[in-house]
Amino acid sequence: MKLKRIMALLSMIIFTCSVATAQNFKYIGAAKCKMCHNKPQKGEQYNKWKAGPHANAMKSLSATEAKDPKCLKCHSTAGAIDPKLKGGIQTTEGVSCEACHGPGSAYKAPAIMKNQKLALTKGLIIPDEELCKSCHNPESPTFKGFNYEEYMAQIAHDDPLTK
Repeated sequence: MKLKRIMALLSMIIFTCSVATAQNFKYIGAAKCKMCHNKPQKGEQYNKWKAGPHANAMKSLSATEAKDPKCLKCHSTAGAIDPKLKGGIQTTEGVSCEACHGPGSAYKAPAIMKNQKLALTKGLIIPDEELCKSCHNPESPTFKGFNYEEYMAQIAHDDPLTK
């Protein structure tokens, strides 16, 4: 009986400590991602993003829309997050790397990025159709349907070193 109580107490202490020390991953901004993800051998992902619709999402909004939280939640990663988590990210970045891949403060180090399992524990997200549909959905006044495979092909920015 005492052993069960001790185990329960230890479990509660461990849980409380883990909650108390849980990290709030911060958004670092596309400029930090560019440092590694703009090299030719890595596939120049930053340049592909910069030329694409996500980086330019804010440009499609009027001045009034650019201040509207309903528009910002999908047109700007920085406009959609808790202000306390804004490390180096700017609203003008539009839909940045971290909208799809998660806040990078804890997984940005090359040693962590080389270990996907570890990076996933540090906030890395592997984007999927459901994540895309959080913005590409009928709530949007400009929604015209969403074909995941078709749109993913248009924004593809694979890292040739991971194939």
